[in-house]
Amino acid sequence: MHNGHRRIARGTALAGLAAAGLAVAHAGPGLTAIGPVRRRAFPRLAGLGRPDHVALTFDDGPDPACTPAFLDLLAARRVHATFFLLGSMVARSPQLAAEIAAAGHEIAVHGWDHRYTILRGPGAVFSDLSRASDAVAGAAGTSPRFFRPPYGVLSSGALVAARRLGLTPVLWSSWGKEWAPGATPDSVFAAVVADLTGGATILLHDSDCTSPAGAAAAALGALPWLLDECSARGLAVGTLADHGLG
Repeated sequence: MHNGHRRIARGTALAGLAAAGLAVAHAGPGLTAIGPVRRRAFPRLAGLGRPDHVALTFDDGPDPACTPAFLDLLAARRVHATFFLLGSMVARSPQLAAEIAAAGHEIAVHGWDHRYTILRGPGAVFSDLSRASDAVAGAAGTSPRFFRPPYGVLSSGALVAARRLGLTPVLWSSWGKEWAPGATPDSVFAAVVADLTGGATILLHDSDCTSPAGAAAAALGALPWLLDECSARGLAVGTLADHGLG
């Protein structure tokens, strides 16, 4: 091989390695989506807070077909929660977002579109998150403090965007998996309780917009049992701010 060809081949290889390195750097934070890794190495990101408290959080709303039933149940039980809202859903139902905030619940951001951040460039991720934050703040009348990426998968771009916007990323330590086909209130309750400890952050969904039909209903059916279980264990239930993560 001539020297010129060797230099071209070497340059191509180095460019490939550089591109691979950038890809790893961009997607590396996505490893925190793995529950055991997150809980052991990044406890605050996993939502581990006060040992006598459980943070209750909901993703994917506000959804006129589902969210009001959650609000009614929470009001009846005198429990406040954190709602991670999608900007696109807020744009469709701004009044419902305002009602969530007016009921005393904490408002947070789930992005504008429910898309993996690792599949988007830093600029696109920032634009998405900024647009969502503005929509949520405008509708709810309060600035969000927390951010949860779609699918719970972070990227370097998402972390940078959240930092620029003053948002704290929080995932979860216990979830209902109501998005699984065939989920029922019983399966949601069992999934949450399997990882439920003092200091946990619970993830449920108050919308079917990214899940099979009936997912939110399964979560709603399990919610009274979950609140009773926390009470039986002597655990208070509330928002992420009350959880000591604010």
